[in-house]
Amino acid sequence: MLIIYLKLLLTAFFWGGTFISGRMLAGSVPPFSAAFFRFLIAAVCLYVIVVRREGRIPRLQRHQILPVLLLGLTGVLAYNVFFFNGLKLIPAGRASIIIANNPIVISVLSALFFKESLTPIKTAGILISVTGAVTAISGGDPLALFTGGIGIGDLFIFGCVLSWAAYSLLGKRVMRDLSALAAVSHSAGVGVMTLLIPACMEGMPLAAPAYSLADWGNLAYLGLFGTVLGFVWYYEGIRVIGPARASMFINFVPISAICLAHIVLKEPLTPSLLVGALLVVVGVTLNHLPVSGFHLAKSKVRF
Repeated sequence: MLIIYLKLLLTAFFWGGTFISGRMLAGSVPPFSAAFFRFLIAAVCLYVIVVRREGRIPRLQRHQILPVLLLGLTGVLAYNVFFFNGLKLIPAGRASIIIANNPIVISVLSALFFKESLTPIKTAGILISVTGAVTAISGGDPLALFTGGIGIGDLFIFGCVLSWAAYSLLGKRVMRDLSALAAVSHSAGVGVMTLLIPACMEGMPLAAPAYSLADWGNLAYLGLFGTVLGFVWYYEGIRVIGPARASMFINFVPISAICLAHIVLKEPLTPSLLVGALLVVVGVTLNHLPVSGFHLAKSKVRF
């Protein structure tokens, strides 16, 4: 059991590191090209894992083609274009706090489209998490948001949140027929195909040989650690300890991103950033805590 907790903690660390790698790539590799190579690496590795675990690559039925195509367009193409463009413009730590609100947006949309209940605890979590994001984005001055405080970089990263929410909700439909590993592998494959043409239009075939060793290292990190290992280990955690407890480890992502951004990129640790991160973590925790789990948490540690 200890190894599962360690893998989940490392997964949160790996996902926090994607913001640093993305920020480092933003100045040297165009967004479509960066996303293409990230998911080319990931798709190859994921399909190998699928074959080893399931014996073959599952063939898509006719009714599965459109949903899987939409998975690739939202969770791979749109998410990564927003991600790399946003990290050109705003610090990695700030971006991680915005994206940490993914579970909040998914909860709200699930309530709207799937009639899932929003308990008072979940509602409180949403309000606290949004307050944290506003605190981080505005530098501790929420009124600044009404005077040009939200930049295009923030909007790009919020586009990540919306595209990932769409990917997650579509995934509920797709994973009725496919395993989670097969669904993600196919969506990565679709992403690679849809990213190829715009990456070529950016000049990727001619530019790739000139990428630095650091660029290739960051692309490999994003593909292998941020995508393949992160996904496989996270779903191992879900299988062993359940989705509720496994998802709690996602709360460490903005913390690891902020710490790594400070160490690697020398981004400042401002009070508003730290307070915002804390509020987001608290809000997301409340949002993922079932009522019964909330009462249990009063008496013993959940992990």
